[in-house]
Amino acid sequence: MDTLTEAQLQEWRDRIDKMTAMDCVRLYRFAPTAHPVFRVDLPLFDYFLEHFNKLGGMTSEISKAIGW
Repeated sequence: MDTLTEAQLQEWRDRIDKMTAMDCVRLYRFAPTAHPVFRVDLPLFDYFLEHFNKLGGMTSEISKAIGW
């Protein structure tokens, strides 16, 4: 897998900071395999999860709105 530079990691953190709860759920549900936010070799998932939880986390309304 490709390694991301610190600048690329910061770019992803900035993107995550702008995400709504709906954006977070959409990304989590529909991201392709090996998406940078969900790679275990990168620090982005913990950052993403902290942001999502600050927004209130998963709700039944968001889940229904996203669908499958």
